[in-house]
Amino acid sequence: MAFDIKRVEYFNITFGGHVVEGAKLLSIFASVGISLLAFKAVPLESNRTRFTLFPNDRSKMIDGAKKAGLELEGPYSGLVIQGDDESGALAEIYEKLARAGINVNESSGIADIKGWYGVILYLEQEDCEKAADALDVHGRSNPN
Repeated sequence: MAFDIKRVEYFNITFGGHVVEGAKLLSIFASVGISLLAFKAVPLESNRTRFTLFPNDRSKMIDGAKKAGLELEGPYSGLVIQGDDESGALAEIYEKLARAGINVNESSGIADIKGWYGVILYLEQEDCEKAADALDVHGRSNPN
């Protein structure tokens, strides 16, 4: 089973309002030229939302947030894995990680109509390289 892996860093930011406030937040980052690999928004309580942002460029994210007066949490570590959408692909990834003793804090995934899937693994920083080694993949890259 072939797949590509990329080590990434992500940031969290808690914002007043509901998930619809994401448009404002994303506009702020777009205005300073930040491109995202992935994005997640989760309501925390009645009037707050936590946004998880996976930037293409870590430095731009930090600088852009600072210029906009926004306080980021992180960076945190993760892996983005993409591959052919085959039955059992995700199970194989998790089995390899389990054998290596790596705890996945959280994960998110998606499959597309072209037969590919993508999964984001939220890991402890010290586990990222160990996870990449356990998955025995080529073409790994480090975060920006």
